[in-house]
Amino acid sequence: MKLHPTNTQQYQTVTGYDDLGVELNAQRYQHSLIVLPETPPVSWPVDSFDQLTVEHFEQIAATLPDVVILGTGNKQRFVHPRLIGALTSRHKGVECMDNQAACRTYNILMAEGRKVALALIMEVA
Repeated sequence: MKLHPTNTQQYQTVTGYDDLGVELNAQRYQHSLIVLPETPPVSWPVDSFDQLTVEHFEQIAATLPDVVILGTGNKQRFVHPRLIGALTSRHKGVECMDNQAACRTYNILMAEGRKVALALIMEVA
C-alpha cells in the first residue's frame, strides 16, 4: 500500500508497506528495524517474534520513547510482560499490532509530534 505524503517529510515517515517490507521516506527496508521520527532507522536483530528477548526491548528503551508501537509481523501477537520491563518500569506504553497497523499508527502519532518508536519485526523465511 502506498500512503499519501504529508507535511512531515523532514521526519522518518512510513511511505509504503507490504507483507515483505516497509518504505521510509521512499527507501525500502526488508529487515527488522527501529524507527524514530527524528533519527535514521536502526537495524534490529530480530528474525521472528518468538526470538524476542529482554535485550531487544532494552535497545528500544535506550531511545527514550514515550510510546512503542511493536509490529509483530503479518499477524498481531502479544509480547510477554516480562520482556518489556525496561519500558514499563519507565511508564512507557507498548502497543502490539500487525506490521501494517503499526505503520499506520506510527505515522499518526509521529504527525501529532509524539516521541514514538516503531519496532518492526520482518520475519525471515
